Amino acid sequence: MTQTFAHEPVMLDEVVSLFGPVPAGVVVDGTAGGGGHAAGLLDAHAHLGVLALDRDPDAVAASGLRLARFGRRATVRHATFDRMEEVLGEVASDPASWPQSSAPSPTVSGVLFDLGVSSPQLDRPERGFSYRSSAPLDMRMDASGGPSAADLVNTATVDELSALFVANGEGRLARRIARAIVLARPVTRTSELAGIVERAVPAPARRRGHPARRVFQALRIAVNDELAQLSRALPVALRLLKPAGRLVVISYHSGEDRLVKAAFAEAVAGGCTCPPGLPCVCGARPEHDLVFRGSRKPSAAEVARNHRAESARLRAIQRRPAA
Repeated sequence: MTQTFAHEPVMLDEVVSLFGPVPAGVVVDGTAGGGGHAAGLLDAHAHLGVLALDRDPDAVAASGLRLARFGRRATVRHATFDRMEEVLGEVASDPASWPQSSAPSPTVSGVLFDLGVSSPQLDRPERGFSYRSSAPLDMRMDASGGPSAADLVNTATVDELSALFVANGEGRLARRIARAIVLARPVTRTSELAGIVERAVPAPARRRGHPARRVFQALRIAVNDELAQLSRALPVALRLLKPAGRLVVISYHSGEDRLVKAAFAEAVAGGCTCPPGLPCVCGARPEHDLVFRGSRKPSAAEVARNHRAESARLRAIQRRPAA
């Protein structure tokens, strides 16, 4: 139900400001959600149109409603963001579908990825993302196909589950939790899984927040192939940028942020193979520059207003302007 898809866009003012200097054209919002970032960009920047993508059909419907007032300046499509080049080609081939800020083009003025899970997905128990309610163990962002979290939990080996949990920060407790899950199978509901994890974790470890949080996050990332999708999408987004175009990424998990940081570092180096700290003599020709060094975090005021923004890290890169 689209009326329940109410999601506060994280670091909205920063995102809107970062896309202000880009040339006229289209910004691909690869994770449209409820359309909050896209609406902010279109309200603030008359020189931009938006192609909004999302893999969640509910998000597509909600963002379509929110962006309808912008008419031809906004186009919404149901797709994962690693398919952005394919969708751009489809939209460009039909001038009536191209966001009416510029003529159809193989390049874009910007790309935005706001990663992770949205508030409506967490807050609707039937989606199966939250350990705080009892619901079918699903966690698919697009529930129309693909294996669910229940499929993964009930077929993976102890080693496979343990590796997932280690990658998500569970450390020495990962194997203990994985064994407990396998012994308790079949597991079909979120409340069952949360209880199994809680009982498997020693009492002192439970004082650092709900012990199921990282387990649920690890399963969600695996079910939706999030890190692999991001790895595929980053080089495509960098390649599609027109001169002075920008890629902005908001991540919420250390694994995501590491991928973004590495992709940006590689783009800024431009394929240079020279030893770090020495002048480049290999002939590399970098085409991108960081907009700022490191990452930015949400303000204390935003975190107080929206606690789910607390783990957000924003990075930005741009293609060098034409000489």
